[in-house]
Amino acid sequence: MLIARHHVMGKRRGDGMERSAYLLLTRLEVEGPMTIGALAEAFRLDTSTVNRQVAALLRAGDAERIADPDGGLARKLRITEAGTEHLATERAGHCRGLDRVLASWNEGERRELFDVLTRFNRAVESTEGREWPRRETGDVAHTGGAARG
Repeated sequence: MLIARHHVMGKRRGDGMERSAYLLLTRLEVEGPMTIGALAEAFRLDTSTVNRQVAALLRAGDAERIADPDGGLARKLRITEAGTEHLATERAGHCRGLDRVLASWNEGERRELFDVLTRFNRAVESTEGREWPRRETGDVAHTGGAARG
């Protein structure tokens, strides 16, 4: 898809974080602290895969291990302040790129794209039986709203 190609082009320039880091940090930002097992379940990945991805987040200082706030035995991962800033910078870069692509689109066209992509994402989630947690936003004044929806 062209959307994926647009995303990949940014990676070829060397900017930005790995897609796995972006997804893990976004999930931690929205859901709060999670265990490796919960992350593996959320992404339908093997725990060894998530362990490797989390190790990179820990080395970068974007996440930290904490005791379970609910008193459970398993330690949880939490996004750090640096991780939140890193994620916000990355997200802003994605939004700027989409803003360039959609510069000639009017508000109605952006709203329509936002609505169709939201519907598409929810249909995929429904088919998989897993809803992705997200902050609801109707802001499509720039694509930042659509990028996060």
